[in-house]
Amino acid sequence: MPIFEYKAVDGSNKQRKGIIDADSAREARLKLRGDRLYVTDIKEKKRGGGRRVQIKGVTGVEFPNKQRNDQVAQVTRQMASLLRAGIPLAETLRMVIEQAPDRKIEATFRDIREKVTQGVPLGDAVAQHPAYFSDLYANMVRAGESSGALDEVMVRLAGFLQAQSRLQNKVGAAMVYPMIMVVVGLVVVVILMTAVVPKVTQLLRAKNQELPLPTEILITVSTFLQNNWFLVFVGALLAVILFQLFVNSEKGRLAWDSFKLRVPVFGDLMRKQAVARFSTTFATLLRSGVPALQAIEVTKKVLDNVVLTNALTSVHDHVLEGTDISTPMKMTGAFPPMVCYMVGVGEQAGNLEEMLERVAETYDEEVDLSTQKLTSLIEPLIIVFLAVIVAGIVVAIVMPLLELQKVK
Repeated sequence: MPIFEYKAVDGSNKQRKGIIDADSAREARLKLRGDRLYVTDIKEKKRGGGRRVQIKGVTGVEFPNKQRNDQVAQVTRQMASLLRAGIPLAETLRMVIEQAPDRKIEATFRDIREKVTQGVPLGDAVAQHPAYFSDLYANMVRAGESSGALDEVMVRLAGFLQAQSRLQNKVGAAMVYPMIMVVVGLVVVVILMTAVVPKVTQLLRAKNQELPLPTEILITVSTFLQNNWFLVFVGALLAVILFQLFVNSEKGRLAWDSFKLRVPVFGDLMRKQAVARFSTTFATLLRSGVPALQAIEVTKKVLDNVVLTNALTSVHDHVLEGTDISTPMKMTGAFPPMVCYMVGVGEQAGNLEEMLERVAETYDEEVDLSTQKLTSLIEPLIIVFLAVIVAGIVVAIVMPLLELQKVK
């Protein structure tokens, strides 16, 4: 169904504009007139604006912005409430469009509604918009449609998205203060090296005084930075690009992710965060009716660590051969023993989803504790590091000045 952009005036003579889906411009005008809007200009909205992507044989449009989990979670919860109230899916999507948080999401849901009214399953329709809906989202919706419990699945999806957002924000929020300290410290150092040190250097050279070694080193570094700042900038930029190329390669990503997991304190936090994400995702998929093998395949994509992704690939292959889940998990050595034990108990008792949810709760708390531990460790280290640098610069400046005072 085409989508039209319109400009209109309402009964109070106020200007209104927006988008509406209709079979023709004439039908769009009639719809708007029914809403007491009088069209002054209307034109069909051109499709596109994003790059084409291919997902499991379905072509769709990917918008050039990142997925907004909070907004998607809000819309998903609205859909769940409407579906539970017995409102048909097409009408639910229409109501969601009217209450969309922004125009991009509105356009996305208009496209989804158009496909659904044409007979395309909702899971396939959302899969064509990967900028907003992940494979996990699409698979859970498909499972909900197959089982006839789409409303319950949508509730789980909304809760899952909000839980994932909170988990990611915990680490990010904890690192804000240390990053601010680093930026402020670097600014102070740059000001000292580019504004204070050159003036002191001119004064000392005018006196023809022999300078201490720390002062000589400071002046050399300051002069080099002043005369070669562009080379330093280009060198830093080149180093970042080379590192990014290394990390984007298969071997480089594996080496980098392995290194991150071995770093004291930080590696422990990364592993716990990945385990919490794994447990929550796997449990949510299983409760939504997604088969175990397919759930493992989808869960691999949310771990964001090649070491753990490879471990889950191995688990998937072993399960495909007929083994249980816990045994290959132990064999990989990537998952904590407690997690493997809980998974094994859940498989034997037939309540794997419940066990995984308990693991997720436990590791959510562990992430909180590890985040606090990391923050309490990083802050004093940054303070000491910056204090040593600033103190070294100040001492290198003050030493020759004190010598000048003695000479006088």
